[in-house]
Amino acid sequence: MSDEQTGGKSHMADAAIRIEGLRKTYRGGRGQPEKHALKGIDLTVPRGSVFGLLGPNGAGKSTLINILAGLVVKSAGAVSIWGYDQDQNPRQSRVAIGVMPQELNLDPFFTPRGALEVQAGLYGVPKAERRSDEILELVGLSDKAEAYARTLSGGMRRRLLLAKALVHHPKILVLDEPTAGVDIELRQMLWANVRKLNEQGVTIILTTHYLEEAQEMCDEIAIINSGEKIAQDSTANLLGRMDRRTMVILPDAPVQNLPTAENVTAALRDDGNLVLQYHSNQTSAESVLESVRQAGIRIRDVRTEEADLEDVFLALTSSSADDLVADDPAQPRRGLHRVKL
Repeated sequence: MSDEQTGGKSHMADAAIRIEGLRKTYRGGRGQPEKHALKGIDLTVPRGSVFGLLGPNGAGKSTLINILAGLVVKSAGAVSIWGYDQDQNPRQSRVAIGVMPQELNLDPFFTPRGALEVQAGLYGVPKAERRSDEILELVGLSDKAEAYARTLSGGMRRRLLLAKALVHHPKILVLDEPTAGVDIELRQMLWANVRKLNEQGVTIILTTHYLEEAQEMCDEIAIINSGEKIAQDSTANLLGRMDRRTMVILPDAPVQNLPTAENVTAALRDDGNLVLQYHSNQTSAESVLESVRQAGIRIRDVRTEEADLEDVFLALTSSSADDLVADDPAQPRRGLHRVKL
């Protein structure tokens, strides 16, 4: 591997992005206090990963992304992109990253092919190395290559934003809320492209409010809240932090008496199912089932539900630890595909 590929720093080879003590403070206007958008964030994004950056609105995600893209000047801290220090090597660090923004900021008088050629020129990509037509085919815009951007649908404009982020062959691709308000077909196309790019070695950073996407796509996830990183781990380990279990039992006959057991919450749903919530580090599944038998309930079928990323996210970003068990067991769990936080 060349020095250019490694950033000339072999000890950084495991990190696509390394952030240390990152702070951003905005001045307050007209007697208002300063706003601390980022409060000393440390973050490492592994090379070759699909990395999720999650957080509620106002958490600081957009500020962080804009600093990576060179659009916002940080107040303090160090940022290294593909081994290049952003302060010492601003051009190399900027070339290493491509950003698909959330906003549809396109020149309405450029065609898709023209927009890609201009973007490639801005990044200094020689004409012989430009692959505008290849990128347009990748994002499904070949048949619109010469159409004015103002005539494109919202979904097509999002495809063009992705194409513009790829013109300079970035090693890191940041997708900022890429599927907000898009249809199912575009969403599937986008994720197919993301997987293909990742297989080719591109590191992906994804911000999204659709948590089922992050759970399905991401190898590792960081969660920030109020300008601070509150968690970073593999997706599997984050899910493993939640030891709450839900057992759903279909009884042979209508339940007359709810089972009682220490550290177990029992309730009946409107469909007649018996729901029992417990923590696996306190109570075994066998003891839960035994309490059901002692209540005289015969079991026709049983299934268990484990925590998902929505549960983890809400628990970590909530001001109250009680939200770890805030779900009403009498209500069916919300399907993540219907949840947008």
